[in-house]
Order: sequence, then C-alpha cells, then structure tokens
Amino acid sequence: MNARRPAMIAIAFAALVWHGPGAIAQEAQPSDPSAANNPLQDEITPELDEAVKRGLARLAAVQNEDGSFGGGRYSKNVAITALAGLAFMADGNLPGRGEYAPVVEKGLAYILANSTENGLIAADAANGPMYGHGFATLFLGEVYGMTARGGDTAQADRVYEALSRACRLIERTQNDQGGWRYNPVPYDADVSVTICQIMALRSARNAGLEIDKKVIDRAVEYVRQCQNPDGGFKYQLESGTSAWPRSAAGVASLYYAGIYEDNAIDKGLAYLLDTATPGKEANAAHYFYGHYYATQTMYLAGGAYWQDWWPAIRGQLIASQLDDGSWADTSIGDAYGTAMSLIILQMPKRYLPIFQK
Repeated sequence: MNARRPAMIAIAFAALVWHGPGAIAQEAQPSDPSAANNPLQDEITPELDEAVKRGLARLAAVQNEDGSFGGGRYSKNVAITALAGLAFMADGNLPGRGEYAPVVEKGLAYILANSTENGLIAADAANGPMYGHGFATLFLGEVYGMTARGGDTAQADRVYEALSRACRLIERTQNDQGGWRYNPVPYDADVSVTICQIMALRSARNAGLEIDKKVIDRAVEYVRQCQNPDGGFKYQLESGTSAWPRSAAGVASLYYAGIYEDNAIDKGLAYLLDTATPGKEANAAHYFYGHYYATQTMYLAGGAYWQDWWPAIRGQLIASQLDDGSWADTSIGDAYGTAMSLIILQMPKRYLPIFQK
C-alpha cells in the first residue's frame, strides 16, 4: 500500500472541516435543511428513469476509442470526459462495477494518461486548461472517494497520486485576489474558473486529502467580492454585470467552501429565483453550465428552494431530450449537453460524494 495514501474519512451528515496550518475544527451542524438528507416524495419518476436510461446509452455510444468524450473543436477534451464520467458514476457505475463500468474505466484511463508530473491535467490541444483541470480533478476526487475504501490496488494508487498532484497545482496557482483563471499561473481570476477549483478541492477533501484552509479562505473572500448589490455575481473582480449562470457558480462556490448560512447566499438564491427559474431564464446562454450549478445550489439550500426547483428543471430537461437520447448543445457539443443533463437529473440518486453535505 502507498504509505502516503490517507485512510478514507467518513463524511456522513456533518459539515466538512478544511484542514491546514492553523485550521480549527468546526462542530457538526445540528440541523441540515439541504436535500442531501431530506428527499422529496417522488423525486425520481418513471419518466426520469427512462430519460436517464436513454441518455446513458447514447453517451456511452459516443465515447471515443481512447476513452475521451467530445468532438470538433472540443475533441478529446478532459473536461467533457470528466463530466461524462461523473454522469455514469451518478448512476452508481464505477471502475469494476455496474453496467457502464468499462466506460468509466476508459474515461479514467484517459484522464490519468493526461495527468502531467507538474499536476496539470490537460490534453495537448487544451485551450484554457484550468477549466478542464478543475473538472478532471473533481472526477478523480469522486473516483477515489467512491473506490479507495477497502481497496489496495495499483489503480487506486495512481488515482491518488494524480489527484494529489492536481490539488497541489491548484493551491500554488491561486492568484493574489484568491481566484483562478484559464491558465495555471497566478495572474488573474474569474468566478467561473474559480468554482471549478473549489469543487475539485472539496471533492479531494471529501476523499481524505489534506487541503490548505488558507487557500479556501482566500477563495471565499474573492467570491464574496465578486457579488453585486443585486445578489448576482460579476465575471471578474474588476467590473461586470450579473448573469445567472455565473451567479449560480458563485453561490455554489460558497456552499462548497463550507459556508451554509450567510447573507451572500441568501441574496444569491433570491437572484437565481428571479433570473434562472427553469422556464423563466433571463436568457438561454450557457444553459447547461448554469443549471448544473443552479440545481446544485437549490439542492444544497433544500427546503422550499429544492421543492420548487427540482420538478421544474426535471420536467424541462426530460421534455428537451432528443429522440436519440442526447441533449443538444450547439456551442460545446451534444456530449457535453448530455453529460450535464444526466448529472442534474441524477442528483437525487445521491451517489456522488460531492453532493453530500
């Protein structure tokens, strides 16, 4: 066994603690209103099951021979590959387990093959690699968190090593403002890339890796400063108007940083209800990206937020599925749209550790 690989830590129902120099343990939250432990009646319907079945079959059919997903200018894309892997894992498929185990295994092999010694996970033609790096690190964190316990395999060691290097790269490329941007250099930052890194670090922390609390504290401060008076979030700290997709990412950032009750979250949720309620979106740009994060925020907020949001986004996605089982995305591609839709629709299955509060 690799001596550096930590034992798994049971997360259960307590709030996570970010460890690092000077970190102080926090008490578990006495109550949890999130949907993680408070499922709605009939969250998963026969129509949803059928849509997921068709979607997974279609997504498996478009996997590239080398294990990657994506085509055209997004061919062999680590971000899309990671998201596709998460879509199958959200149904309980893992390396060595489940109907789509071979699909996940091939996707994992592709991600590992593109993990460099300096920690960056990127294909040769990557453009703005920190997006892909964040999603790929999240994928590795979820794989490790769901498979490492009780196992001592060469694959688990490889996943741990790649995940550890990827997290160290995220930590050392945080810029002075507290965020990240397209390239693995600490120069500038934006909210969209920053949430990818925060979720990646949270997933790794869930799986038992030590993450420097100071990195998370600085990221939280950056996200806070990006919030506009209307409750939405601007793209970068320097200037910008609010938009619902990046605002969903902004609120999600706070949740995944371990902040569950805060005025910034309340304002952000109110903004999302006004601008992003399914069927009433202010605009359709970045639809799948936006609802990927918006649905997570409502899931983590729980209560009436989840009760109202979930049936709306579930119905909208089921209605928009194409005859071949995919979801169309004219910007990044159907593999991306399909993976994102499947992750959203399977959130109530609660398989992925990242969705456990």
